Amino acid sequence: MTAPPLAHLINELTKLPGVGGKSAQRLAYHILKRPAAEAEMLAAAILDVKTKIFRCSVCNNITDIDPCFYCTSATRNRKTICVVEEPNSILAIEKTRQFSGLYHVLGGALSPLQGVGPDQLKIKSLIERLKGGVEEIIIATNPNAEGEATAMYLSKLIKPLGIRV
Repeated sequence: MTAPPLAHLINELTKLPGVGGKSAQRLAYHILKRPAAEAEMLAAAILDVKTKIFRCSVCNNITDIDPCFYCTSATRNRKTICVVEEPNSILAIEKTRQFSGLYHVLGGALSPLQGVGPDQLKIKSLIERLKGGVEEIIIATNPNAEGEATAMYLSKLIKPLGIRV
């Protein structure tokens, strides 16, 4: 029998992606062994993320300022936009230090079987952004069926605008 507060923590940790029962148990026992101040810092960090992070009004990236760092940076190439499905893709691209343009986060990929169509994604705001002198769009969706379908849809939508895809 596990004490109810510990069982509750383990249960909540299993709700995190990639954390199964054994990992959740290991994390919970680790938290239990650490000083209370560390647990309070972890709890505060989680609450900070939930209360201080939101979507950029321009590119839909996650941020704590609006517009975000990328949208306000004077050193970014404003003629190129890289379109990604989720904000974590931006971090992966930035690690390469090869892209200096702007970003646009769709908030997912087309998936008719899951009820995700063009209206559920941030496609309208992307099209609006293209009116501001953008010359090239890089579509960096995931290499799966949904990502490929999204890339094809966007390509067909953007090509008539005369913007390189």
